[in-house]
Amino acid sequence: MLDFITTFINGLNLGGIYALIALGYTMVYGIAKMLNFAHGDIIMVGGYTIMVFFSMTGLPVVGVLCAIPLCVVVGIVIEKVAYKPLRGASPLAVLITAIGVSYLLQSLAQMIFGPGQQMVDLGDLGTISVGSLKIKVSTIVTLLAATAIMVSLTLFVHKTKAGKAMLAVAEDRDAARLMGINVNAIITLTFAIGSALAAVAGVFYLLGSPAVYPTLGSMPGIKAFTAAVIGGIGSIPGAMVGGLLLGIIECICGAVPALSKYTIAVEFVLLIVILLVKPSGILGKKKREKA
Repeated sequence: MLDFITTFINGLNLGGIYALIALGYTMVYGIAKMLNFAHGDIIMVGGYTIMVFFSMTGLPVVGVLCAIPLCVVVGIVIEKVAYKPLRGASPLAVLITAIGVSYLLQSLAQMIFGPGQQMVDLGDLGTISVGSLKIKVSTIVTLLAATAIMVSLTLFVHKTKAGKAMLAVAEDRDAARLMGINVNAIITLTFAIGSALAAVAGVFYLLGSPAVYPTLGSMPGIKAFTAAVIGGIGSIPGAMVGGLLLGIIECICGAVPALSKYTIAVEFVLLIVILLVKPSGILGKKKREKA
């Protein structure tokens, strides 16, 4: 029983990281109606930024504080240079461009830092004991951060002027423009928020796996996208639910010897089943097509 609880808690920790990344995916898709497959690579950018400033100063917090604004800048530059010229282009053109940007970021990282892994030890936050159960402090911090960010984003979107403008752009971009909303600025703000979330996710990811390499963000990005689709892409609570569910399933499968080799397959089978039962995702809303 204790082993199952430990596995479940580890799943919540991993799921919290997936949720943070998925929140960025779901915001960009919800507002800009595009799948930014370079989003996972922003985690890698944040990881290398933490490594550089940590090695320069010896202070992990300096690396973390530098990573977030740099990732925001990278996200904004990507949106301005790669995606903005494609407004109105076919979804396939945008998708291919996003994949190209992903490979570009990975190649640049490999040219600058090399292809190998480099360690980034952010330190151990310690553990707390609840009876015979030991819980990592980093797990608690990850879950609290993911929950706080989800609540903050929900309040931001529904209670602030910029958030309501995001909702208007998501509903009808042309109508929002006619109402005086700066659509380009709103989409840029969305990319900035998503990139900041990726940087935060990168911090928690490095706490569990203290190594950076050019393809660091590829698999977490794909799994977070899967989590966003499972929860209902475009739904902020859905991204949280999907991330936690995927993290728990991954850790449970990893703890069962017969399933450990097929963990990724199980995750994508879950995705297929949910899409067959509820194509819009667990918390996604089915949109009516306009005539």
